[in-house]
Amino acid sequence: MQLNTLQRVSARTYEKRVGRGGKRGKTSGRGTKGQKARAGHRIMPAIREVLKKLPKRRGYRFKSIEDKPNVVNVAMLERYFSAGDTVDMAILAERGLVRSNARTIKVLGDGVLTKKLSISGCGVSAAARAKIEQAGGSVQ
Repeated sequence: MQLNTLQRVSARTYEKRVGRGGKRGKTSGRGTKGQKARAGHRIMPAIREVLKKLPKRRGYRFKSIEDKPNVVNVAMLERYFSAGDTVDMAILAERGLVRSNARTIKVLGDGVLTKKLSISGCGVSAAARAKIEQAGGSVQ
């Protein structure tokens, strides 16, 4: 086999170059004017219009819209509950200490607690846990 005897397996294809003289003069099959007649045209997809109308979710990696817990301090428990009561999400919402649609609740240790309370279904900080247990209460 010699280099001068090599032949292609498939026919050579050429990219169609319009507007360069030859069979299709002037507009070269592109119609008349407008965006589609221009070189390098790219039409915006229809979905882009919909996407542009959607509101932006602010914050880096959306931390600003993270579900933050509703906070209740030990001082509020002292004020709104009597000794021996059970504290849970439903009762806190019923008494107006948290929003009724709250997903998570956390008890923080600000204030003084002298009553024995039983806390269940809520997050509790270390300081609040110490105060609750010191008053004779329990946390589940």
